[in-house]
Amino acid sequence: MPALADSKLRSIDADVAAIKAQIGASLAAASVSETPYHHWTLTHLLPETIVDALFDLPFEAPALDGVSGKRELHNDTRTYFDDENIARRPVCAAIARAFHDPDTVAMFANAIGVNLDGSYLRVEFAQDVDGFWLQPHTDEGAKLVTLLHYLAEPGQEDLGTDIYAAADRWAKRAPFVRNQALMFVPGDHTWHGFEKRRIDGVRKSVIVNYVTDAWRDRTQLAYNTAPVRASSSLRTA
Repeated sequence: MPALADSKLRSIDADVAAIKAQIGASLAAASVSETPYHHWTLTHLLPETIVDALFDLPFEAPALDGVSGKRELHNDTRTYFDDENIARRPVCAAIARAFHDPDTVAMFANAIGVNLDGSYLRVEFAQDVDGFWLQPHTDEGAKLVTLLHYLAEPGQEDLGTDIYAAADRWAKRAPFVRNQALMFVPGDHTWHGFEKRRIDGVRKSVIVNYVTDAWRDRTQLAYNTAPVRASSSLRTA
């Protein structure tokens, strides 16, 4: 596996610092909604240069072949910020390092009121094409946090996550806005999905989860042998 050159490593260090600062500002300014369950909307989550770099990633959008409804139906073509992509792609490395950083972990833990120590980082680069849909689901189980970061393009404003009051009761749709994110703590009531509708171009998003040690597919994880720890200096009671 090719190693990143020293100059790229120095650039990644700067990007990590910028991403951490931007996440902190976004969390501090986040809006909170209780309808139909507790969730956060984060704006300007990442530096714009990082968002541009995400758009430039060379990953191809996988074909659906007429099958949709659950992401796991296409597990063999999903893309993660895993060991290989962290080693090869500077923006993948910077994002993985920033979200794995103890200061960032503490910021998220404080914001959502969940102890994340001992959990693992999972980052997916999702690219959805026309024909894609997701049945309502809760993410309950091994996921401690779900953050859906949108890489919207003009004309895609109606492609946000659908939020439900129950499995069979649609409530509202998150705006699909560039560099905006929807975040929630999974539970038995956090129903969300994607109602089938036309997708022009590719619907891109970055899905960030902190997951428990019970997560089965370790190859999906960033730093799969290194659990996250919250910085004690930023930890709140």
